[in-house]
Amino acid sequence: MDFINPAIALLTIARGGFGFLAPRYMADTLDLAPTKSTMGLSELRASAGGLFIAVGLWCLLSGDPSAYFMLGVAYAGAGSGRLLSILLDKPPLKKALIFLAFEWGPAVWLIWSTT
Repeated sequence: MDFINPAIALLTIARGGFGFLAPRYMADTLDLAPTKSTMGLSELRASAGGLFIAVGLWCLLSGDPSAYFMLGVAYAGAGSGRLLSILLDKPPLKKALIFLAFEWGPAVWLIWSTT
């Protein structure tokens, strides 16, 4: 079981890599489209890229259970926003539920396994 938290951190880094290095691909996957400027791409590189890479890396480098706990909290927050979006925005349900599972699954595991 000691491999699950680092595996989640590695997957988090990989996910962040798409936002960081391929924001247009990430935008397409998320049904986002750049408008009059490239600020949206900048936001994807920062929030869906660099942030995920940094948190995942810190988990791996520190090995600190509190770092993994906070990664779980971050995933729980993302999943909460996704659930609110499902209720209010009515995104494509199948796609939104898949993303929700990939947010709340790691959230539950990381929070449970570090407390």
